Amino acid sequence: MTRRSAEDGRRNPAPRKDLIERSAPFLPPGSVIKQAFIYQSAPSFRYFLLTYTLGIVHWNKYGCVAITDEAIFVLESAKSSAGARPERLLGQLPRPTRIGPVSGRWAELDILRPIAGGRCWVHKRFFDQITATDHAAGFSE
Repeated sequence: MTRRSAEDGRRNPAPRKDLIERSAPFLPPGSVIKQAFIYQSAPSFRYFLLTYTLGIVHWNKYGCVAITDEAIFVLESAKSSAGARPERLLGQLPRPTRIGPVSGRWAELDILRPIAGGRCWVHKRFFDQITATDHAAGFSE
């Protein structure tokens, strides 16, 4: 969950604990998850937007991305969980891979397409996790 700091109004990119706990069993033993976020996948942005707007999001695919110091893990999740309950590991990317930049209400993550098998979008509530992940890998905005 992302929280605003009282001192400066900036966000603290703390990952959701439930995503960390539910992703851990699909990662190599001893992996320490630094960040995690949910993505949605659909054939096109129009399709994605239509299903999201009409509330028929169960037509879309969902997943979770878990980031450790060693790799970026892409997981497939149960549709009924809207991405919050990973079911299997789809693949991984090298840790120095840049995920962002992200902007707008929904950002498309082209980097996930080959592993997730389609176009993937992430909601702005997870942008702080993506920005923190890229920053930790040495990328600036």
